[in-house]
Amino acid sequence: MDKKLSYANLKKFCLNEGIDLFGVADISKVHDEFKIAPKVAQKLDRAICLGVRLSGAVLSEIDVVPTKLYFHHYKIVNSFLDFVALRLCNMIQKQGYLALAIPATQIIDWEKNIGHLSHRKVGYLAGLGWIGRNNLLVNEKLGSQFRLASVLTNLPLKADQPTRKDCGSCRLCVRICPAQAIQEKPEDFNHQKCFAQLKSFQSQRQVEQFVCGICVNVCLPAGRSVRGKK
Repeated sequence: MDKKLSYANLKKFCLNEGIDLFGVADISKVHDEFKIAPKVAQKLDRAICLGVRLSGAVLSEIDVVPTKLYFHHYKIVNSFLDFVALRLCNMIQKQGYLALAIPATQIIDWEKNIGHLSHRKVGYLAGLGWIGRNNLLVNEKLGSQFRLASVLTNLPLKADQPTRKDCGSCRLCVRICPAQAIQEKPEDFNHQKCFAQLKSFQSQRQVEQFVCGICVNVCLPAGRSVRGKK
């Protein structure tokens, strides 16, 4: 493998571009979960997961409803992730390997919250965090305050390992969720209640797309501040 495409060099490139989280997942056993052509997916056994931190100041403005400022910030961060993912794909392809960028947000089924793949699942497999009660990926340093994109490839990179950590005793998201969609166990998250709440926010003209951010705002690692309070 070309030294320019080593794990360390690709990570350095992404961090220099402004990426905050970088990990590589072995996806050889989860191809069937992807909503992409099997003839393509089966050729790609690695996924590079990229994460960009959300603005704490923008999030802190959210109280009981999402804000237009958060909606704009959400879109810009997603676009930035897609841009870096495209650059990464171009680097990999120029060296003769396959690369497929999966957009930060491109939902196929909003009601079930399904995209071409689960970036959260890829992030978990890449060792970037665990699936929290809020049904989001939770990172040890950033909580859930980041966005993700993935690049699938056949580049033979070393894969990171999933963490065994979890949310522990924290239940801030459970208490604050306006839809009561967040339950004790992550697998019991109620997608229908969540989607109904998103539709309500949109119908109230709070935002133009199905976004919330309320549980993201309170999801920080233990000991860090939430809206200026411990």
